[in-house]
Amino acid sequence: MELKTITLGNGCFWCAEAIFQRLKGVVRVQSGFSGGFVKNPAYREVITGSTGHAEVLQIRYNPSKISFKKLLTVFFATHNPTTLNRQGNDIGTQYRSVVFYRDELEKSITESTICHLEMSRVYKDKIVTQLEAFKAFYPAEASHQNYYNAHKEVPYCQLVIAPKLQVFINRFKSDIK
Repeated sequence: MELKTITLGNGCFWCAEAIFQRLKGVVRVQSGFSGGFVKNPAYREVITGSTGHAEVLQIRYNPSKISFKKLLTVFFATHNPTTLNRQGNDIGTQYRSVVFYRDELEKSITESTICHLEMSRVYKDKIVTQLEAFKAFYPAEASHQNYYNAHKEVPYCQLVIAPKLQVFINRFKSDIK
């Protein structure tokens, strides 16, 4: 089976990377940037909010083991898609909630997922996740890859990432590698 790719922005890529790395069917997770107008941006540029890019994950997955829809389910369940350009203390367009779709089917599945979540009133507020056609992905520097696994002792990892990871593990036990 041919691997597929999904590119998602849900705030700080360090937090989300640790979650998606643990999903069955996910083969590779790479932190980086997408959705902006600067080619090959550096992290120090993106965090200023001046490049138009969002911090994203580029996820390679095996669609015979995990579906696009399941990846979206985890995406929406592990961040707040109702806060515009903000996740926790991270504020700016670089932290926006965004799905970069690669074709009309992915766009339709994402729109349907958002509609279902809103009709089910999963969130008190309206979902503001953006849908953008995928154009380019730029990997973040090596120091940003596999961040949580390499830096579990860092206070940010202990205080911010570990609790989010535990919520994910509790909710998606049957989907963990």
